[in-house]
Amino acid sequence: MEVQSYFSTTDSLDGELATLNLGPTHPATHGIFQNVLKMNGERIVSAEPTIGYIHRAFEKLAEHRPFNQITPITDRLNYCSSPINNMGWHMTVEKLAKIEVPKRAQYMRVIIMELARISDHLVCDSVIGVDTGALTGFTYMFQERERIYEMYEEVCGTRLTTNIGRIGGMERDFSPAFHQKLKTFLRDFPAKFEEFNKLLERNRIFMDRTIGAGPISAERAMAYGFTGPNLRACGVDYDVRVMQPYSSYEDFDFIIPVGGQGDTYDRFMVRQEEIRQSLRIIHQAYDNLPQGPYHADVPDYYLPAKDDVYTKMEALIYHFKIVMGEVPIPKGEVYHAVEAGNGELGFYLVSDGGRQPYRLHFRRPCFIYYQAYPEMIKGSMLSDAILTMSSMNVIAGELDA
Repeated sequence: MEVQSYFSTTDSLDGELATLNLGPTHPATHGIFQNVLKMNGERIVSAEPTIGYIHRAFEKLAEHRPFNQITPITDRLNYCSSPINNMGWHMTVEKLAKIEVPKRAQYMRVIIMELARISDHLVCDSVIGVDTGALTGFTYMFQERERIYEMYEEVCGTRLTTNIGRIGGMERDFSPAFHQKLKTFLRDFPAKFEEFNKLLERNRIFMDRTIGAGPISAERAMAYGFTGPNLRACGVDYDVRVMQPYSSYEDFDFIIPVGGQGDTYDRFMVRQEEIRQSLRIIHQAYDNLPQGPYHADVPDYYLPAKDDVYTKMEALIYHFKIVMGEVPIPKGEVYHAVEAGNGELGFYLVSDGGRQPYRLHFRRPCFIYYQAYPEMIKGSMLSDAILTMSSMNVIAGELDA
């Protein structure tokens, strides 16, 4: 299906077209993306994207690291929702090693992953507002994002790149401070979120700027391999949490919001509703949090208590093996995917039975979205190109692994 051209039959393209570099230094391109645009006045005739300005060689690094030390590499993919990346990697190793994670740990993971999804969507949707000239909502929502980061700190001590959890479950149980902060967040956030929503959802200027901007059909989106909110905005109700449940997602009741036109406004609205559904999931997981251990009984992957390390030889041996990366993983190959903040994040792991992966491939949703960007902005105004990029939630760290 061709993208509808905005040029009339009377428009002349015989004259000289202007070439414009959109990025990599433009603020909306994160200092990373370059797009060479051919312009006819304010209209985009064609676009050629360039990547490679932030190549970090994640996959090659992973081939030279022990399995537990790969977790911080996954942080740097979508750093707006790092815990989902961490836990997706842990589940991949657990799948290959056939580790059964306790129910409590699974629910704890769900709570953290849904908090991360909220944080990710808040950044994306508030930035769409900024790109239409509305800064207020952005400042409001960054205060709420800060509260989520404070909860990360209570769990693992870090904020943006979290290295949260461990193979087999969580590193530690939720602290009393985490419980208090989560209860406060669940009590206060919904009203503040709806205040943000009222600023934009039915705002005439915002709607005029976003409706019809950067559309893509369901057929074209699926042909490219879209997943996540960008695919659901086209009307396709695909969600990894429902289609291939993991971490006990089958226990929770929630809906998959979908759009119809696949434009910037639909992508915004889908993420807004997903925030409400994430709150719904967190309530269910927290209210029904099981008792029991927060980590599987797998001493090869879980550091023993320091007191035991100082007093027991067996604990000292396990501590040394884990820290020095001397724990092998069974032979085999496995693919595991999670519903990250911006789509299906998949890990294809090949193990030869050694201490590092023989091969590890990340399925980064943003790498797939960005290939469709020229088609989505062809014929549009230059200002719409900025909005479209923001609404696709293209994260620089995922683009060139």
